[in-house]
Amino acid sequence: MTHDPTTDGGMLAKDPGEQTRARPAGGPSGGEARERLSDVRREVAKAVVGQDAAVSGLLVALLCGGHVLMEGVPGVAKTLLVRTLAGALDVDTRRVQFTPDLMPGDITGSMVIDAAHQGELTFRQGPVFTNLLLADEINRTPPKTQSALLEAMEEGQVSVDGRSRPLPSPFLVAATQNPVEYEGTYPLPEAQLDRFLLKVVLPIPERAQEMEVLRRHAGGFDPRDVRGAGVRAVAGPDDVLAGRAAVARVQVSDEVAGYIVDVARATRDSPSLSLGVSPRGATALMRAARAWAWLNGRDFVTPDDVKALAHATLVHRLGLRPEAELEGTDVAQVLASALGSVPVPR
Repeated sequence: MTHDPTTDGGMLAKDPGEQTRARPAGGPSGGEARERLSDVRREVAKAVVGQDAAVSGLLVALLCGGHVLMEGVPGVAKTLLVRTLAGALDVDTRRVQFTPDLMPGDITGSMVIDAAHQGELTFRQGPVFTNLLLADEINRTPPKTQSALLEAMEEGQVSVDGRSRPLPSPFLVAATQNPVEYEGTYPLPEAQLDRFLLKVVLPIPERAQEMEVLRRHAGGFDPRDVRGAGVRAVAGPDDVLAGRAAVARVQVSDEVAGYIVDVARATRDSPSLSLGVSPRGATALMRAARAWAWLNGRDFVTPDDVKALAHATLVHRLGLRPEAELEGTDVAQVLASALGSVPVPR
């Protein structure tokens, strides 16, 4: 069975842990880090209703050192999700509203005259110098400003005035885009889309979930005060870094690696696609599957891990042919067909 973690929760909606754990002193082991990151999911649920798949996607991206493109109509808690996740992880977060007049220096920082030091030029950090950067409506700013994030996302640093400046670790860009308003937008080019490890879709909550949202607001919930909702810091940057080290030790058999490669090649052979999954996309799927396997308590990747992450990892890397688009074909349908055409290793 193929799971779509971006729409119905799928395997990404599972909670690998059950109990809230205390944080012992000293550096965390891989097992301790996994337990604390599992606790993060429950803390986020205190403020955000019905977006478990998106929470899991953000955790997977953090463990892979990747970034997430979040798509959803206004009002489905994209900003609240990132703010609450930062609170549960005890990391810094900043939000940038992308607009047509936003300049690259508004994101990365710029050289300014420091009157306190005889008018010397000093570097003033931009909002990109944080742990979780919410790039809100990234497709509303011109490509020149969009590309200002490329080095930061790929290299973990920015270059200003001929000098490279490292960004904090961990560092994740959670970029949002509105799927229904296209007037005045600048679609992200393939090169930038490829920099996002995952694309997750935040759906409108189901009726029961929406009722819970209203009940919380009627009870005094303030989305600008996640601490007031009882959200606690149950993990920290050290847990993310320990998790990354543990994920790097997760084994990928030749059979599973071959399955990933065959899925990627099946998209390249599809007559409905003008752009299939590149080798970088196949590598991204392997990284995401390793993180998901580790979150679920395993030190090896299974084909189900690959299926669970395939949609979120690959769908934004595919290009649909115009004739297929005119016929009403959807990229997700083509990807599902490609997945179904590849034999699953036993």
